[in-house]
Amino acid sequence: MGGRVRAAALGAVLALVLVPLAGAVSAFPASAAGGPGVTLSKSEAGAGGSVTVTGSGWRPGTLLMMLICGQSVPSRGVIGGTNSCANADGRAVTTDAKGGFSRKLPVAEPPEPCPCVVHVATVTGAKAEADAVFMVAGHAVAPLPKQEGGGRIAVLTDTRLDGSSGLLTWFGSPPSRTLVLTVGNVGTAPVRNPVFQVGTAHGVFAPQWEEQEWRGSIAPGGKAEIRIPVELSAGAHGDYTVSLRYGGKVIAEQPWGVGRPWGVTLFWILLCVVVPAAVFRAGMAVVDRVRPRRQAGRTGRHRGLGPGPAELTRRLPWVHPASRPPKDAPASPAPALPWFTPGTDPGTGANRQLSAPHENGPTTQTREGHT
Repeated sequence: MGGRVRAAALGAVLALVLVPLAGAVSAFPASAAGGPGVTLSKSEAGAGGSVTVTGSGWRPGTLLMMLICGQSVPSRGVIGGTNSCANADGRAVTTDAKGGFSRKLPVAEPPEPCPCVVHVATVTGAKAEADAVFMVAGHAVAPLPKQEGGGRIAVLTDTRLDGSSGLLTWFGSPPSRTLVLTVGNVGTAPVRNPVFQVGTAHGVFAPQWEEQEWRGSIAPGGKAEIRIPVELSAGAHGDYTVSLRYGGKVIAEQPWGVGRPWGVTLFWILLCVVVPAAVFRAGMAVVDRVRPRRQAGRTGRHRGLGPGPAELTRRLPWVHPASRPPKDAPASPAPALPWFTPGTDPGTGANRQLSAPHENGPTTQTREGHT
């Protein structure tokens, strides 16, 4: 009898110890073995409290974002994306050299009702995420939305961006591409007119999602090529990431490097040069019109070459008007030298002596006679 009592007491003690541990293990599930995972220090907390999130299996030195999201379970992911999460109270953490981390996360009520999860996802680099079940005490609880049909889409090939930039894009026109990928239906029901969500993220910022409906049907076990147009804002440049989401999960990502629109820069440089030049020319034209003219008959703002030498001679004050030769008078011969007369020129007539007589010559006369 005493042995039975002792056995019953021991069983009760083991039950009290093992049942909470089992509940704790089921409350903080990590992701699949071999991949990144998270565990929580508690399964439930009210708004204003905190929970310690511990992760392992992540890439070393990776920046992660931790959020509390509503309307979510680990098997279906975050339904509605980050719009279902308390984004203002999220926390960022960087993994250590072994791919682990541990940080406290403040508890806040998400915009959607529970069931809730603590969602951890990479911010940069390859996409990776993990969820752990969490209950926000005092927050509303509602059933999850039903899945439409039994069809499930899976990506079969790598994604790519088709298209190129033109001349207008070089001058600031919105860059556009076409996201191309092949998907297959791995469910048991056909997928008709699936609605995808396309998001474009610049750097470390969260993507901006836009719904795109693909018109067509994919039979169970079939596949189809999906082509979805993607367009950025005017003047966009830098490193972008194009994401494709279906059923609340991101199924494809593609980086996109957009060049700088140098045509816009060239336009502003030319504008800064041409406008001042045009204003200067307009100002010079106005000055040329309003400036008084100093001489009649003078046109333009360039002066003439001035009067010639003859005009200056007539204007000299010491030249008498009567002594000025008329303009049409013939040129007079040069006057003779004063010490020669026309008949006594030594080079003409009988006086052909070109040099003075010598003193000792044979014909030299003296006072006493010829010698």
